[in-house]
Amino acid sequence: MPADTNIGTREREILTAIVETFISTGEPVGSRTLARSNREGLSPASIRNVMADLSDAGFLEQPHASAGRIPTTEAYRYYVEQISGSARLAPQDETVISDSLSGISNVQEFMERTSHVLSLISHNVGVTVAASGPKNALEHVYFSRLGDQKVLAVVVTRSGLVRDRLLRLDLSQSDLDLAARYINDNFRGWTMEAMRCELARRIEQERSEYDRLMHSVEQLYKQGALAAEQGSQVVFVEGAANLVAGEQDRERLQQMLQTLEEKEKVIQLLGAYLDVKQEAVRVVIGLDEALPSLRNFVLIGAPAHAGNEMMGSLAVIGPTRMDYQHTITAVSYIARLFDKILNESE
Repeated sequence: MPADTNIGTREREILTAIVETFISTGEPVGSRTLARSNREGLSPASIRNVMADLSDAGFLEQPHASAGRIPTTEAYRYYVEQISGSARLAPQDETVISDSLSGISNVQEFMERTSHVLSLISHNVGVTVAASGPKNALEHVYFSRLGDQKVLAVVVTRSGLVRDRLLRLDLSQSDLDLAARYINDNFRGWTMEAMRCELARRIEQERSEYDRLMHSVEQLYKQGALAAEQGSQVVFVEGAANLVAGEQDRERLQQMLQTLEEKEKVIQLLGAYLDVKQEAVRVVIGLDEALPSLRNFVLIGAPAHAGNEMMGSLAVIGPTRMDYQHTITAVSYIARLFDKILNESE
């Protein structure tokens, strides 16, 4: 990682030019190429000196001794920081999105069409996850101790669905009652996914303040007492074929495609990087923390809210060499449209 990201104006302009040129051409960028388009009229020798400094700082690398330079992961991250919030979606893209999303009446249909339009606009993979909706929001929970290391967890949703699970836990009935009261008082009306995200956060943040209570809640949580039903999240992946053209490593391509075909892994990926409280688009460069097979890939995504409720998430996944500005504005535009479209359809 570069020791100092506060680079000067000249360095920033040259780094931006290198990133944008490489995104456009896919070829290492040389000093002569930059000199032809440099507004300050810098010579190739002067630009080479700046490029050497940027390489020393960890922003550029040289694939071959005689080749130009290409951006590193840190260069892309710096570039994204500079462009975030600075662009508007092109009118033709707004038209494509509006036409694609017209006539939608429910969350699942929105997510299905959105995965397609994101793939179409970005030329990468469009991914959406539709979470369980308001009808599957929590009404109340009840926990009952049945014997040594046996607890019955009963979850009732607002739609009237009753789900029970038998857990192997050693908690007293008083601890179970306390945990149930805490969940019912704090999370009635929340979707299961939103509740689980917030509970995970509170377990870490409030553990010391409510040690006994949060210990009980944590055990119930980890044993799956509040797990969503299988199939409550619907995943749509569109445009995986876009990766085939740009990926030369066949084994790596196979791993990537296999990852995107597995529903649980897609949910895991978006869940790892898109937060229920998040409002702006998030750009994550390098996805290996969540899925090693996507180490050199980028996720540009946002949650989809209806009012204060997170109804799903949407993202573009692609290689580090992608049109960031274009994709960020498209994801942001669609995320903002979600609440408006769903409200109009009700």
